[in-house]
Amino acid sequence: MAAPPSIPRVTLAPGLDIARVVTGLWQIADMERDGRTLDPVVAARAMEPYIAAGFTTFDMADHYGSAEIIAGTCRAAGDPSRLQLFTKWVPKPGPVTAVEVRAAVERSLDRLRMPAIDLLQFHAWNYADPSWLDALFHLQDLKREGLVRHLGLTNVDAAHLRVALTSGIEIVSNQVSASLIDRRAAGRLAAVCAEFGVSVLAYGTVCGGWLSDRWLGVDEPDWERTGTWSQMKYGRFIRAAGGWPALQRVLRAAKDVADRHTVSITNVATRYLLDQAGVAAVIVGARLGERAHLDDNARLFAFTLSPDDRAHLDAAITTLTPIPGDCGDEYRVPPFLTASGDLSHHLQSLPAPYEVRSGPGGTRQCFSGTPWEPVAGYARATRSGSRIQVSGTTATHGARVIGGGDPAAQTHAVIDKIAGALQSLGGRLEDVVRTRIYVSDRAHWEPVARAHGERFAHIRPANTLVEARLIGDEYLVEMEAEAEVSADP
Repeated sequence: MAAPPSIPRVTLAPGLDIARVVTGLWQIADMERDGRTLDPVVAARAMEPYIAAGFTTFDMADHYGSAEIIAGTCRAAGDPSRLQLFTKWVPKPGPVTAVEVRAAVERSLDRLRMPAIDLLQFHAWNYADPSWLDALFHLQDLKREGLVRHLGLTNVDAAHLRVALTSGIEIVSNQVSASLIDRRAAGRLAAVCAEFGVSVLAYGTVCGGWLSDRWLGVDEPDWERTGTWSQMKYGRFIRAAGGWPALQRVLRAAKDVADRHTVSITNVATRYLLDQAGVAAVIVGARLGERAHLDDNARLFAFTLSPDDRAHLDAAITTLTPIPGDCGDEYRVPPFLTASGDLSHHLQSLPAPYEVRSGPGGTRQCFSGTPWEPVAGYARATRSGSRIQVSGTTATHGARVIGGGDPAAQTHAVIDKIAGALQSLGGRLEDVVRTRIYVSDRAHWEPVARAHGERFAHIRPANTLVEARLIGDEYLVEMEAEAEVSADP
């Protein structure tokens, strides 16, 4: 089924053309949070007006309530080629096997009633645990097998997108939060995406509805009684960006632009993101059977933002406090910009990335499982009292070198491994007081140093970087670290 010409399309990957406005089904989980399950046949019928209007691309996840079942029911009711169905796999943190990865993919295939998933997007909870890489390597195998057509990531920062790509994972997209309030995706992530040809799928573009005419000029709401999960989540983004006055400044600027084009604030906020370099599509949420904003979504392509429009919006954006961290940090480090303000509705705990054993003299030791640890008789890290010392560490994971021949990617992989050792022994990167870096080629010193800077700029440990001949031509960088664990993490 061809999309009406008024709804532009883009080639996300070979053989995968999608609508530039993707319909997100995350609100199905919100609609079902009282324990009731939507009737899949009735909800599938509610997808039909979107398809008829040209919005043929739908995004969901394994944990969005019964979204996959509903989409699969819709797919089975008509020509399967008319739909593009994206889903996500969000496993619990910890070790993962090839059997478990296959089971997760086959479960989604069964729900979606598809022979192969158009785009499977993966979310990692903890980069310090190398299980996230294991999962991606297993997914890459399933892609080769034909169960997955294309692989994407969701909520992954610039550093770890680089790590995945240079390690041989064929990533075509990264789905991240981006809006007039949240400009993180326009930073380092945009540069990595441009370097490797990865597209951004932007969600949260209207901040759960806060970027709309409804909220212009009204009193600040009771943040603890704001209704939907999306409103609670993006309410935290707004407070991080400067609060209600900051939102009002952006809304006023967007209203000025909207009035010039006879459109809504929501239209302007979404169009601004569509025009950003590297953004293939925006994802607009739908409450199937309750509200459809098809005419409003189609209006996105009936006007164009001028340079003056963008400058006016940018002037308001620059008054905001930047959202902290990089893309996806809201799910990994404080402040947790989630609906609950923490990870309590996502996770119960994070397991230790590496094996921990008791050592001599009351010490504790952790082991990352590399073959050299038993051969050479050393631990990845040792803790004595509050002090943790981490051995010289390379980007080794099993038989693989993570990061390929990219010195920055190898450095990030090394720092992740150090972070995993520290976490296993009760510490964290913020406890590091000294790092020593050895590069095999002085030509690599700058990308290595910049990667170290990305991860340690807020910590500023003592540091030494020298050129040295490393054991193994494939290793571009080796690093060791010392940490003093604070009493209050």
